[in-house]
Amino acid sequence: AGFADLNSFFFIAPWFFVFLIPAITMRTFSDEIRLGTIEIIKTKPISSWDIIVGKYLGSLLLIIIVLLPTITYVYTIAQLAGTPENIDYGSIIGSYFGLLFLASAITAIGMYTSTLSHNQIVAFIIGLALSFFMFYGFEAMDQLIRLENFDIKSLGLYTHFVNIGRGVIDTKDLIYFISVTFFFLYLTKINFDQKQ
Repeated sequence: AGFADLNSFFFIAPWFFVFLIPAITMRTFSDEIRLGTIEIIKTKPISSWDIIVGKYLGSLLLIIIVLLPTITYVYTIAQLAGTPENIDYGSIIGSYFGLLFLASAITAIGMYTSTLSHNQIVAFIIGLALSFFMFYGFEAMDQLIRLENFDIKSLGLYTHFVNIGRGVIDTKDLIYFISVTFFFLYLTKINFDQKQ
């Protein structure tokens, strides 16, 4: 096509996140529940939000560390392209921002599912299923059910990730990712507060 891009990487990376992130977050609370250390954590003079946000930021930081080496792909593409104008940097930067927002949302989903069970494997499977549904389920439902006045796929992570991946960071996509992240962190707090 006469230009270099990372479209294949940004097509595969979200699917990788759907499997990787629930595996990272499956132990955030399920082990605390299973080992009984959740009571010890609750007796500390820190709020539930501090505990949840700390675990959330730790998991998200690990995912960002996993993502950082992929920046070498941008350098490799730049060297192969020959001329800088053959690279769509807007799309690449937008896709990286999309991956960060996607990782943020799926991390919150994984933490929520970790509070649902004391078994980390069960938490992983529920997290995987819920992450898959949030990422691609609404896209599939839109193929099956066509509504005139409502676009079902706009409820899913995939559509908003693709929008940001085009290189245009729109406020509706940002609000969507922030809302999904906060919603699942709030559900995590509710479940965490109920655990004894």
